[in-house]
Amino acid sequence: MKHYFAYFMVLLLVTACGSVGPLGKSGKKGKGKEVALTSAKAYDRFITDAATSQKGLFDVHKVGDKFYFEIPDTLLNREMLVVTRFIKTPSGASNYGGEKISENTILFEKGPSNNIFLRISTLVSAASEDNAISKAVNNSNITPILEAFPIKAHDEDKGSYLIEVTDFINSENPLLALSQDAKEDYKLLSLEKDKSFIKEINTFPLNTEIKTVKTYKAKSGSDKRKELPAAILAGVVTLEINNSFILLPKVPMRKRLYDERVGYFASSYLEYGDDQQQVDRNTYIHRWRLEPKPEDSLKWKRGELVEPKKPIVYYIDPATPKKWRPYLIQGINDWQVAFEQAGFKNAIIGMEWPENDDSMSLEDSRFSVLRYFASPFKNAYGPNVVDPRSGEILESHIGWYHNLMSLLHNWYMIQAGAVDERARKMEFETELMGQLIRFVASHEVGHTLGLRHNMGASHATPVERLRDAKWLEKNGHTSSIMDYARFNYVAQPEDSIPTKDLMPRIGDYDKWAIQWGYSRFPEDMSPKEEKEVLSQMVVDSVSANPRLWFGGEGRDFDPRSQTEDLGDDAMQASTYGILNLQRIAPYLKKWTQKSSSDDYTNLDQVYKDLVGQYSDYIFHVAKNIGGIYVTPKTMGEDGEVYRPVEKQKQKQALLFLNNYIFKEPKWLLRNDILNAIQSPQSKEAVTKTMESVMMNLLGGSRLSRMTFISERYEDEDPYTPQEYMDDLSQLVWGDMNVFYQTNAYRRKLQKSYVSNLITLYKPNEAEGLVEGILAKLSEGYTVNTDVRSLALDNLLTLQGKIKRTIPVMTDRLTIAHLNYLKREIEAVIGETKDVDPLFIPFRRDVSIKGQQGEE
Repeated sequence: MKHYFAYFMVLLLVTACGSVGPLGKSGKKGKGKEVALTSAKAYDRFITDAATSQKGLFDVHKVGDKFYFEIPDTLLNREMLVVTRFIKTPSGASNYGGEKISENTILFEKGPSNNIFLRISTLVSAASEDNAISKAVNNSNITPILEAFPIKAHDEDKGSYLIEVTDFINSENPLLALSQDAKEDYKLLSLEKDKSFIKEINTFPLNTEIKTVKTYKAKSGSDKRKELPAAILAGVVTLEINNSFILLPKVPMRKRLYDERVGYFASSYLEYGDDQQQVDRNTYIHRWRLEPKPEDSLKWKRGELVEPKKPIVYYIDPATPKKWRPYLIQGINDWQVAFEQAGFKNAIIGMEWPENDDSMSLEDSRFSVLRYFASPFKNAYGPNVVDPRSGEILESHIGWYHNLMSLLHNWYMIQAGAVDERARKMEFETELMGQLIRFVASHEVGHTLGLRHNMGASHATPVERLRDAKWLEKNGHTSSIMDYARFNYVAQPEDSIPTKDLMPRIGDYDKWAIQWGYSRFPEDMSPKEEKEVLSQMVVDSVSANPRLWFGGEGRDFDPRSQTEDLGDDAMQASTYGILNLQRIAPYLKKWTQKSSSDDYTNLDQVYKDLVGQYSDYIFHVAKNIGGIYVTPKTMGEDGEVYRPVEKQKQKQALLFLNNYIFKEPKWLLRNDILNAIQSPQSKEAVTKTMESVMMNLLGGSRLSRMTFISERYEDEDPYTPQEYMDDLSQLVWGDMNVFYQTNAYRRKLQKSYVSNLITLYKPNEAEGLVEGILAKLSEGYTVNTDVRSLALDNLLTLQGKIKRTIPVMTDRLTIAHLNYLKREIEAVIGETKDVDPLFIPFRRDVSIKGQQGEE
């Protein structure tokens, strides 16, 4: 097998860095320079009759405990991809066999003094050789030499150079094993060379694979909880690692230029040209090389479906339980329909690994594999290995963790338990769990095809359509399986939605995105012409079908693009979602019991997840306040890129929060559950959600954004920070009078309001680690703005109201609570004289037509 090195590749959206550390004197023997030996006898001096040899990318020879590579002239200066993966990891580690450590581009070249140099290729800038400026680019860039290998022999007849690689592979080389950062994560020190060795090397026509065992001395610290068990017991940690050398295509695949309106992963570099007046960034998407078979070229030109010359094949790890393999294969094959829209049939195939074929290796980078990990983590991921010159996806090793089924179970019980009887128990039927596995497999495969998350896809579905069985049968509940739109939690029991339509599937956007990325164009079409055609395709397609809109990955302030949400109206969707949670909560004890001897561990976990789902609904709504719609456009399109969320919708969101989080959700605080579970976090989870919401609503980022919007859109009656803060204050405090009385939850709400208002006014007054960090962030947003002035104004107003109200109150605990808050405010702004109440507009009603969801 093979070993690896590091390159640095500039990625547009996803950054992958290989750490290049200092190399030891590996691969060198003797005291002086060695002279290359060119005769057959010289070759035989090293590669004796006792040698074990293999032919492949490099011919590999093993003589005793030494390994030699025979590098042909034809491979000199050819770029190769070096991928390093774990094969086996120590117990307690967060990584598993099959996971990637690094990915780097290298090349071998003939150097002076009879050496073969190993260089790292750093693709940062480039220019066409036809342009004079290419000389300037070449003069400005030099790739680092990582190692110099003395040439042991040169076979002129074969045109090959013999080098010894034993010491280099066995050295403490972060390019072949762990980077310094990775060693820090594992708390490792130096390599124990006497306990490290090359396990085997195998070579194939396009790749060479190295397996090594590396043992590191472990650090010893005071906190044993953060150390690996092996480190505690033995003082050392042993890893098994695979390194793959993969020959990159001699002619790179034609690049497809990136468009931010379509969700593809991408790479980029700076491109120079003689006719430029400024440097361009050449950004291109990641995709597989799909080409028609030569005999089908005429069919393809006529628009007929054709099979690709080399289909995308994913093998299922033989470690995968057999009962789940058919569902994983289905999840892979589900993408066939998308590739048909791009002109290819049978373009992607899932199949079981041929377990009795010794010629195949799971670590071989020629094969794409869904690796199955025996792990307590609840996760799956879909990476890909990419030719950095063109964006061509070469292979993928999907990671699948066994305990993901636990996550899928709880998601489905909580989101679909109100409408699907099969979800109401701790052990799902094989068919149900299989379908849940299938949808996740499809999602992860989508990533390996180059697709990013599309968190805006679910917004294309009107909320009421999520309750329409006929509509769902045709369209599904989201337009993309690349969204985090798990299950249809909006559907109500009376809607009688078939269970298959509660789950996501390949949607309109997925088919269109594959068509956009994988459709082929005439070879004589220039990249500029192709870009124009693809750009117009976006404009025409999305304007005709808004379901094809790419809504990004939910990292901006656009409430349309959120994780775990559904529908085009968060307030309406969350109301339906909470109604279903209210139906589920009374049955959690029954549904989580497997036998009478069970403890309440399952109940505890499912209840936590239910509270988490409730929290998701709350924050889906909160993002509308101060939200900004972000719709990327080209200059040839009509409409604005940035627009604020409508004022009415923001006010509706605030009233929703009043109904569902400012008022205590007693339906969620069930004694039959809370008295059975022991976790303090479960009991306080609702309060923590409320406090997080209040911190979020009074955050400097939100209020400074609202300030900017109110100034920018002054003529459009925006939701100003002062109006928003007045509305929020009225909902939290209401009308205090002689009959005013608070409960424990309300007092916590009001304390949270005051502490966050104080932090907004004076960030250095924040208490607690998290609050302090957020305050520092807030400080940068609010300095020299009106936000701090408004915070002070609200504190003064509240202080005056409390002082006037306390004397007429009768409830002792409420009086104590208000006295406490009065002192907290005074400690920051001092004690002020009472103000004429005519000058304290506390305040108008926050009334909005059509408000729903009153408890």
